[in-house]
Amino acid sequence: MTKARKVAQSAATIAIFTLISKFLGFIREVLIASQYGSGYETDTYFVAMTATTIIMTTIGTSLNTTLIPIFTEIEERKGRKGKLKFLNNIFNVVFFTAIILALLGFLLSPVIIKILAKGFEGEQFDLAVKLNRIGLPIIIFLGFTYIFSGYLHSSQIFGPPAIMGIPYNFVFIFFLLFMADKINISDLMLASVFATSTQFLIQIPAIRHQGFRYRLDVNLKDIYISKTFKLIVPVILGSAVQKINTIIDKTLASSLVDGSISALNYAARINDVIVSVFIMAVTTVIFPMLSKAFSQQDNKQIRRIMGQGINIILIITVPATIGILILAEPIVRLFFERGEFTSIATNMTSSALFFYSLGLVGISLRLMLNKVFYSFQDTKTPMMNGALAVGLNIILNLIFVRFMDHSGLALATSISVTLTSAFLFLNLRKKIGPIGLTAYIKTFIKTLAASLIMGVVVYFMFYGLSAKFATNKIIELLILLLSIGTGALIYFILCIVFKVENLKLLKK
Repeated sequence: MTKARKVAQSAATIAIFTLISKFLGFIREVLIASQYGSGYETDTYFVAMTATTIIMTTIGTSLNTTLIPIFTEIEERKGRKGKLKFLNNIFNVVFFTAIILALLGFLLSPVIIKILAKGFEGEQFDLAVKLNRIGLPIIIFLGFTYIFSGYLHSSQIFGPPAIMGIPYNFVFIFFLLFMADKINISDLMLASVFATSTQFLIQIPAIRHQGFRYRLDVNLKDIYISKTFKLIVPVILGSAVQKINTIIDKTLASSLVDGSISALNYAARINDVIVSVFIMAVTTVIFPMLSKAFSQQDNKQIRRIMGQGINIILIITVPATIGILILAEPIVRLFFERGEFTSIATNMTSSALFFYSLGLVGISLRLMLNKVFYSFQDTKTPMMNGALAVGLNIILNLIFVRFMDHSGLALATSISVTLTSAFLFLNLRKKIGPIGLTAYIKTFIKTLAASLIMGVVVYFMFYGLSAKFATNKIIELLILLLSIGTGALIYFILCIVFKVENLKLLKK
């Protein structure tokens, strides 16, 4: 099997499982919206959930990113036995660290909530603190999840980490269908805790199959533990960009009308479907390959792998952006507007989705470029770029929120991530020389031209057919799906006509 085919098949496996997971996650969000609406309770839950997960998701994703090249290096030097020994060591270190973080989170919960939602007062503030404390075991479960997935990814085993979102979402769906109490949203946080535990439990069989047997053994003098801590701090700061931007957005949104936080959350989740299903699939498969190429000092291979990844990202995200810009309102209305989720919530969410989608290309390229730098074990460049993104986002937030409310917060995020992604390209060129920017620009222009033509067809098809035949939501949904399917077909035909590079790899 060629490397290109192996990449394609691994990415397809991840994309398929992630697509199923995200579909279930979409149902989860629809059910939450239907059961609890978009207002006081959901604003409180989403802030409490952010407060619960913000630290460990940032540390965990950074740890996952840092561990992949380290696991690869250990395996080359000490074999699988040395790799498993290090896995046990880092597992114990993270376990004890997570317990400390959970205890600190319990004590500092009021302070954290006050920072995240300065507009919360009285009963809403007390409820947020209560929900935050209920959800603290999530910190420990997430720590296990990221360590296991990092090990499996370094071994180019992608299935178990890819499917972990499926049981996670099944727990939520079962709860929301059969056990949810609209009056008591605390139960939703309990369901969140149980759902999170399934993410690491689903990976245990694969980890045991690799030969892992747990031992209560901690060696802080291990040189690879020191190397992990040395590399992870800049990665944490760099990876924290999106989390910090989320905190800033929610903090400012907490002072706006009720439902602003929920609108941003639902919109971000919809936008995240594209990133999680397709872009994460590509970067997850490519990162271990980049790390291996770097360890072998093969710059030609690094440029080739990176080029494939960037072109595929452009092929996917450019048409997705155009599609969301055109169909934001009907997507939100058809999938969310029911029960407690009103037409006002639809307007607020679709507006945020429109402006978030403008940054889809930028955020996707940032994920890819960060992986390239991390494969070089250069964690400082993404960190500095991330700091710039946060500063730029704060400035733009304060400007746009004055006359665009929560939509201005979404627009500020999109602009900041797009600009800083462009800076990453320039930094990478300085580091390794010519990277084929001209070829990437050509791919972008071709995909944009194909996407605009596709967009015109989809616009007239959906809104024209809806005006004539949409007598109810089911028919309108079928028209929406038909329009999207037709648009996708037209887009790929045009990409073939325009001879877009790496389209064959995507087809595989």
